[in-house]
Amino acid sequence: MADAGTVRAEADRDGRGGVRTALAGLTTRGRSFLAAGIAAAICAYVLGQSDLLRVGLLLALLPLICATVLYRTRYRVAGTRRLSPARVPAGSEARVHLRMDNVSRLPTGLLMLQDRVPYVLGPRPRFVLDRVEPGGRREVSYRVRSDLRGRYPLGPLQLRLSDPFGMCELARSFSTYDTLTVVPRVEPLPPVRLSGESQGYGDGRQRAPALAGEDDVIPRGYRYGDDLRRVHWRSTARYGELMVRREEQPQRARCTVLLDTRAVAFEGSGPDSAFEWAVSGAASVLVHMIERGFSVRLLTDTGSSVPGEGADGFAGAGQEPADAAGLMMDMLAVIDHSDGAGLSRAHDALRAGSDGLLVAFLGDLDEEQAAMAARMRRRGAGAIAFVLDGEAWAREPGDVPGPGDGAGERLRMLREAGWTVVEVPRGASLTEVWRQADRERTGAGAASGAAGGEERS
Repeated sequence: MADAGTVRAEADRDGRGGVRTALAGLTTRGRSFLAAGIAAAICAYVLGQSDLLRVGLLLALLPLICATVLYRTRYRVAGTRRLSPARVPAGSEARVHLRMDNVSRLPTGLLMLQDRVPYVLGPRPRFVLDRVEPGGRREVSYRVRSDLRGRYPLGPLQLRLSDPFGMCELARSFSTYDTLTVVPRVEPLPPVRLSGESQGYGDGRQRAPALAGEDDVIPRGYRYGDDLRRVHWRSTARYGELMVRREEQPQRARCTVLLDTRAVAFEGSGPDSAFEWAVSGAASVLVHMIERGFSVRLLTDTGSSVPGEGADGFAGAGQEPADAAGLMMDMLAVIDHSDGAGLSRAHDALRAGSDGLLVAFLGDLDEEQAAMAARMRRRGAGAIAFVLDGEAWAREPGDVPGPGDGAGERLRMLREAGWTVVEVPRGASLTEVWRQADRERTGAGAASGAAGGEERS
């Protein structure tokens, strides 16, 4: 951000606006001098003391002269703000660098620099800048930190001008501001295989030829400059013209991360709530899968996904990994609870899309929503559900849990539909539950294979 201009307010045509602005900037010291001067002048008039009158006039005129001179002083300065970094995980610090350049031919007086920041980022930073020579600059910096996700405006930058006697202060603001994006925390995940009925990491039967890097043999017409070694002679004989093999990029494995944002599915709020754990978990899985070369889609219970994604709603296929992850993180930085009560729209979006690994972060499920989630998994595709009990997360440590409400039965419905289900307790480590999902899926696959062998025998 850079903003330059003359640090001076424009007065009204009749001058009354300028007088009000100057007098409004009087400090406590200036107002005290003015009040003392007026009182001394009144006493001098009553007592007939000419010396006291001169003292009173001096006391009264000093703050007025300082305010007039300060108001008519013109400073041409340029302010610059730089964020490092502009996108920061929750709980981490970012540094804000401020630079003031004096672009006029006159030196400045004493300046107090102040930047406006939201309360959640910390106290409002203030700096005192001494005289800045013509063409000179001053650089200062401060740190901001937030445990809550979101986008926070920084600015506009404000200068407070003060006279040498401290009689008057006038505030002048620049017009531009910057935005700090606080994204969810991301935990590095181990590269587990998640093996089972369907290879979740793209090594299933349908994906194997594409991932092996084989070219698409669909031919096209020859174009000037094509390599003659790419000529497809069988198609050339068939169509009667020169045809070449069309080279295609190998198709990448796909993964959909489903995030349940229903307000009725989560209890509690704050950085340690179940919903924030689910958002952080979804962010970690998205980054992990993109780094492993997957085309990834972020889907919510409302059926909406990240705008500006790649083909078929998947990001990462034609993008740099950092750009794809940035799109996801920007959406997760501001995602909030939805007003919906069901998962039907997410179900419709999944059924209309392509297959691939499905990783879901779900809150409390009633019987109807558990049945809906069970139908989301496609036959032969991997599906993993991390289910958070909102009531258990909202319960304080030491509280006695209430009677069960059939949650185990609803989780059993998901397992019978082929899901790998992991119950997430309060304060669980995402890395640990990620490994647990791998162990449960591997165990389920081994048990299935053993049962098949007994039947064959």
